Amino acid sequence: MQAIQTAIPDVLILEPKVFGDDRGFFFESFNQRTFEQLTGVKTQFVQDNHSKSAANVLRGLHYQIQQPQGKLVRVIAGEVFDVAVDLRRQSKTFGQWVGAVLSAENKRQMWVPEGFAHGFLVLKDNTEFLYKTTDYYAPQHERCIRWDDPAIAIKWPISVMAERFSPALSAKDQLGLSLADAEVFE
Repeated sequence: MQAIQTAIPDVLILEPKVFGDDRGFFFESFNQRTFEQLTGVKTQFVQDNHSKSAANVLRGLHYQIQQPQGKLVRVIAGEVFDVAVDLRRQSKTFGQWVGAVLSAENKRQMWVPEGFAHGFLVLKDNTEFLYKTTDYYAPQHERCIRWDDPAIAIKWPISVMAERFSPALSAKDQLGLSLADAEVFE
């Protein structure tokens, strides 16, 4: 496995070594020792989550203001555009974002550290998304930032022809706040 740097140094893309032939493929999707060596992060994952979504579903931008979660995310069927937004006020990259296409084909994973909001846009029908978290889900601490906040200006992979793109959002995500109004990490 190798780590690929992003524009925000704490967010990494992890690319596995895939061994394949005409029978199929094999790869190690997680190894604690390798993860710690590549990221420099010593953590314990406490929860695994799995979602399935149709194309144009947008989930996020989610984070927990208390019990913050680091997330190791990947796609096992389909494709997403995955995004991490730095919400650490003291960080040099506060309010900035990075994104990457994660797919069943490229088998890449993204490490989203604590202190970041996370979200993804589903690019193909029947996409299955898995992620490990470093803390438990705590709905009372969950917060959401608008997917289209102009202060963050995420460049979602939306066709120029789709100027009025309207992703499928949950009721909770429709109530997302702007970065200016959101609680962030000090």
